[in-house]
This record gives sequence, structure tokens and C-alpha cells, in this order.
Amino acid sequence: MSQAPNRLTPFFENIEFERNDGKMILNFGPQHPSAHGQLKLVLELDGEKVVRAMPEVGFMHRGIEKMAENMTYQEFIPVTDRVDYIASAANNYAFCEAVERLCEIKVPRRAQIIRVILLELNRISSHLLFLATHALDIGAMTVFLYAFREREYVLDMIEKYCGARLTHSAVRIGGMPLDLPEGWFEEMLKFCEKFPKDIKIYEDLLSENRIWKMRLENVGVISKELALSSGCSGVMLRASGVKWDIRKEQPYLVYDEIDFEVPYAVAGDCYARYVLYMREMKECVKILKQCERLYRASSREILADAPEFVSPSKEQIMTQNYSLMQHFVLITQGIKPKRGEIYFASESPKGELGIYINSQGEASPYRLKIRTPSFSHCAIYEDLLVGQYIADIAAIIGSTNIILGEVDR
Repeated sequence: MSQAPNRLTPFFENIEFERNDGKMILNFGPQHPSAHGQLKLVLELDGEKVVRAMPEVGFMHRGIEKMAENMTYQEFIPVTDRVDYIASAANNYAFCEAVERLCEIKVPRRAQIIRVILLELNRISSHLLFLATHALDIGAMTVFLYAFREREYVLDMIEKYCGARLTHSAVRIGGMPLDLPEGWFEEMLKFCEKFPKDIKIYEDLLSENRIWKMRLENVGVISKELALSSGCSGVMLRASGVKWDIRKEQPYLVYDEIDFEVPYAVAGDCYARYVLYMREMKECVKILKQCERLYRASSREILADAPEFVSPSKEQIMTQNYSLMQHFVLITQGIKPKRGEIYFASESPKGELGIYINSQGEASPYRLKIRTPSFSHCAIYEDLLVGQYIADIAAIIGSTNIILGEVDR
């Protein structure tokens, strides 16, 4: 009987472990703190320089896409929290929007505005976690503490809306479960006035810091061609000279009514990516301030009027017998979109988050696939790390801002 080929064979062929040429094989991760999760890099080194690299993933694979095919559409919403667990609202929204487009559900304007607010708060919290951990990897302990302090304010605001801090499950198919609580906007605007000053503190500590620039400038350079051929998106693509943001190029929700810039750079190195994350947080503040005006001018409806797919409000369920019956049927039997397929792409904090659904008219998707930005950004290591020094590996991984929940799914 023929033996199954070893999947590591192509990488290790013609490599002798007993050698005198100064080369060696080094396993980076999966327990290394700078791997930012269960990522293993098999590196071939010539002295301290990487000559070949192979990322190994799958250590926390959970089969989320296959789980979706065995759950109703409503049941799957909390599972999407666990894809990019640093930006749960982005996953909730992308899935719900894909289902809504498949079912041709029109979401009320106020629900769209609340979604934008949650998405941008989630973007800030995700970027702050990137900044904190990236700085810590390079030795900047103070920035880690400061960034987590501001992130707590953001998580507090999200918690006051949906009751959860990390895995929100805050979006529903057809709209939003709750309106914003009274006095919530005042707290958000107070944060928006304070946060730019906090960003300036981060920049004062890092942007012109000699050590910070030495560790990031001209390190981990991604050319425009490599970024495009590798499927990079988000900051990873914009830092290499491609000004592409789905919120601008293919607007969804109310982003086409909001004035904001898309920061981009051409250097393509770790420092350029750091600068774009800082600038994006400033743009998030601009978006949140404009959402307050749009929200005040909207009607109070937050759930679509589509009885076949959308449960009534909680107040209706508690007071109207027919609404209770309708809710019972939708929860026990699930919604049944028409036969067809849909792909919806949104701009998550890390790049293009896409949801593909193939429906055969049943209560569960026939097929569901998730296009996550971190997967492509992890695959690029095979090319990106070659020629880099081992001391720069942590800085490069940190600047790509991957989340292994997105990679393994």
C-alpha cells in the first residue's frame, strides 16, 4: 500500500539537518506570544536571515462554516461572534446583511445607523487592541496600558447597548433588537471629544520615537503587486498604495451619506501600516459624530416589516397573541429564504469580510463560506518573511494584525 505524502515534504526536501553551512530550521510558535494565537511558522535561517518560511495553521479549527449548514439562520448569528472575536459586530452584520439581501429585506434607516455606530466603535476597539499588542511586542509597555484604557471606554458603551463586551450578537436579521438607550449619545460624544487627544498621546510616544522607527521602517515591505496578488485588503492593501475601501467603493448602510477619508500610503512597510491604523481611528470619530445627526432625524423603526423572515418586537410579542405565534414559528422552524446564492463583502477592521450563502429554500444554508482577511494576510508570510531577520518577525506579524479565529474558522 502506498504511503500518503507528507504535506511538509516540499518545504523540507533537499534540507539536511546535520550541516555546517550556518543554516538551521526554527519553529516559531504556536506558543510564541508574538504569534498572536495558535500560529506556527517553520523558518529556514541562514544565520539570522530567513531564507524560507511556511505558516502552519489549523490548531484551533472549529468547522464554523460546516456548523452553519446544520443550524438555522438565526441560530448561527452568535457563532459569527467567534470568527473575529475582536470585532464581533462586523461578523454579525456581514452575515445578517447577506441573509437580508438573499431574502430582499429592507432594513429600517434607524437600524442601519445603529449598525454603523456599532461597526465604527468595533473598529476603534479592534485598532486599539492592534496598537496595544503591536507596541508590546516591540517593547513599548506604556502604550499597551494607555490603549487598553481607552478600549475599556468603548467596550463599556457597547455593553450598555447590548449587554456584552466581546461577543455581542447585537445584530438581527431584519434590523436591530434594541434602540439606543437614553443618554447613550451624550456618553458617545463625550468619548469622541476626548479620544483624539488620546491618539495624540500615542503618536507623541511612538511616531517619532527613534527605536520605534528603527524597528518598523523598511521592515516587512509589501509591494503593491504582492499585496494585490496575495488577496490583501484593508490596511494591508492601502499601506501598499491601493486606495480601496469597500465602504467608499461599494457603499452599504448609510456610508454614502457620511463624509470621511480613506487613509493610504505607498511605503508598504510596518511603519506605514501603523500610521494608517492611527489615522483610521481619527476617521472613526468623524463618522460617529455624523451618525448622531442622522440618528436624530430618523424614525423610530428598528425592525423590518417582513413577517415571513423577521420576528416582531419584544413589546409586540409580550402583548399580542398573533405576534407571539409568529415569533414561535420563526424560532422553531427557522426562516426559509428563496433558492439562490449571494456574496456580500464588507469592510471589517482587518479588511474584506465576505459571506457567501447558497440557499436551497430550507431553514439552513446549503453552503456557507466566509472570506476572512486574516487568512490571506497569514498566507502572505511565505513570501513576506523571506529576506527578513529573525528579530523582525514579531514586528512583521504584529503589523499584519491577524486573528487566528478568522484564519482557522
